[in-house]
Amino acid sequence: MLKSKVAVQVISSGMLPEDSLMLGESYVKQWKIPQGQHILLKFGAFRQSVKVIPVAKYDGMRMSQSLARQMGLSSDTPIRLQYKAGTATLVLGPLIGVLVSRDYPHMPDKPFGSITMFCRELVEACTAQGAYVYFFTPNQIGASQDTIDGWIYSDGWRKTSLPVPDVINNRLTSRKLENKPSVQHFIKEVKLKHRTAVFNEKFLDKTEVFDALKKDDSLARYLPESHSLRNYTMLKSMCLRYNNVFLKPVRGSLGKGIIRITRLDANNYQAMFATAAGTRKQQYPTLLKLFSTISVKMKTVKYQIQQGLTLIEIQKRPVDFRALVQKNVSGKWTITSIVARTAGNHHFVSNLARGGTLSTAGEAVAKSNLSLGINRQDAVQRLRQAALQIARGVDDQIPAHFGELGIDLAMDTNGRVWLLEVNSKPSKNDNTPLNDNKIRPSVRMMIQYSRFLSGI
Repeated sequence: MLKSKVAVQVISSGMLPEDSLMLGESYVKQWKIPQGQHILLKFGAFRQSVKVIPVAKYDGMRMSQSLARQMGLSSDTPIRLQYKAGTATLVLGPLIGVLVSRDYPHMPDKPFGSITMFCRELVEACTAQGAYVYFFTPNQIGASQDTIDGWIYSDGWRKTSLPVPDVINNRLTSRKLENKPSVQHFIKEVKLKHRTAVFNEKFLDKTEVFDALKKDDSLARYLPESHSLRNYTMLKSMCLRYNNVFLKPVRGSLGKGIIRITRLDANNYQAMFATAAGTRKQQYPTLLKLFSTISVKMKTVKYQIQQGLTLIEIQKRPVDFRALVQKNVSGKWTITSIVARTAGNHHFVSNLARGGTLSTAGEAVAKSNLSLGINRQDAVQRLRQAALQIARGVDDQIPAHFGELGIDLAMDTNGRVWLLEVNSKPSKNDNTPLNDNKIRPSVRMMIQYSRFLSGI
């Protein structure tokens, strides 16, 4: 097994020319790196012709201050290395860039607000695996397609100039930011110019996901009947077919704006509106009256209308499941975590922001009102199988690159699994596995997939 992680030591530029690297002799021998002739050093988009000087009884790499500055590297950074003899290239990395929505330069301890702890966790996980990570916002995308002013962590957060990375993880939480012409242009250019891999490159709309997955016959069994709500006729036909229907904002998240419509008798209908304070109920003597209320909202919000499901419950509180599905070091979809979310009192959506509680999928299924004849372990396995199949279906049917997906599933009392939603920007808090490990498996997996993409 080739040693592939080396500690970088930065020394005075007067002691070592910029076009030279000192490297432990054992690395030079095992990688068969030629001595006394120039090879190409690659770090993300950075390229420099260098000579490698072997050093006996030394287990690291030394480079000049000026070379390290161009690369954005600080001393004592552990980094993976790989020598590609075919192209005489010494590759360091992977260099990972995380595109985040905003930064707060005036808050040096929390430059990314509520996700700063996640960013620190990512730095620590990269250090352990020999990857190098930095963070940048749309405001830091400039005229250059070769370098970015990004944030690194080295005894505290600081900004520095870095090469465009091998891999970009798009963690933007706003469609408006993601759709900015400067962001779209940058992503297009770095893919073309530097072959940068960009994953989770776009938000998903609910209607887009359901329409795409309908094309795959093997996924049809997971899809509740679902349509874009365009007019009264569509509402009426769905309400005649089902006692309950859900209206979901096509671009909503965190359970915001969901409306549940229930037919009480031949004429009377009840609408339940999800609000931050709880559920607001209103009765209507006719469906047409109810539609006139909703049609006001439809001027600014596009809704998806979905068949209501009889979900399993714990003490009359509905339960759903969030599976975090990620691509691994082989580029294959795998389940990192699956948790159950039980709705809070006075809520019909299970989101944690609305008082929902987390438990393991197994615990929730065991406590639920699932029909007695159904094996509880089989039920959990069905959820896992559905999550993986749906992730593959998204990959096959939607022309975009995803490396992780939050897949919201439900189970009815007969044990049938249903898809509720696919989220391409899963929160780093909502899906936390129920343990206190310092570095979450989801963070480690993101780096492993970045290594797969970069080939390092």
